[in-house]
Amino acid sequence: MHRYFIELAYDGTAYHGWQVQPHDVSVQEVLTHCLSTLMGRDTEIVGAGRTDAGVHARLMVAHFDSPVEVDCAWLTDKLNRMLPQDISVFGVRPVVADAHARFSATYRTYHYFVHHAKNPFNREYSYRVPGKALDYELMNQAAKLLFDYVDFTSFSKVHTDVKTNNCKIMRAEWVQLHDDEWMFVIQADRFLRNMVRAIVGTLVEVGRGKLSLEGFRRVIEQKDRCSAGTSMPGNALFLVDIGYNKDIYLV
Repeated sequence: MHRYFIELAYDGTAYHGWQVQPHDVSVQEVLTHCLSTLMGRDTEIVGAGRTDAGVHARLMVAHFDSPVEVDCAWLTDKLNRMLPQDISVFGVRPVVADAHARFSATYRTYHYFVHHAKNPFNREYSYRVPGKALDYELMNQAAKLLFDYVDFTSFSKVHTDVKTNNCKIMRAEWVQLHDDEWMFVIQADRFLRNMVRAIVGTLVEVGRGKLSLEGFRRVIEQKDRCSAGTSMPGNALFLVDIGYNKDIYLV
């Protein structure tokens, strides 16, 4: 059996997240259908993670197995011809047999975009913060507190099927893009469901002066989702990078 990674991007607006859903269209469902058609057999794909409804990916990785060797350039071209315009495949790469899109990943990076002035060209992929400008310096001080912890139960969707809520955060900071446009960058070995949007929502409370740095620390320590801020809309969130050790690739 031969294993391959598919590297792709998608605009999540029209999809109910990555993972297959019983009654809603997902990115995984659409990709699986196209791949199975081209392979001439039912072909299961496993993604590096789950993005929520409306969330986008500049880079998602998924793996599949094939009993025969695949012409990667041919498959990449055929997938892009068959997939809708909001899903694009960058490439198909052969990997070692035990490489796993999810469990072999060493880190994931997300970007969340916010802006303040009304702008018709930002409304689809950035969240407009109502009211006065946020205190981003204070928000970055709060973001640094995330490095002191590993249990992020307070920022996780409740009743999930994960065995642990521990994550190792490697980067967390607000970066100014333009005068009133900012991007939150966060990188970790893994993320819980809804985690990034809950962290951003809680940091916005800090930026509005509604939550102190000590209060932000208490939110984390309480390990209670009800103590954290409101989850931010998914349309402004992008999965942008996934890291793997180079030795899993065959070419």
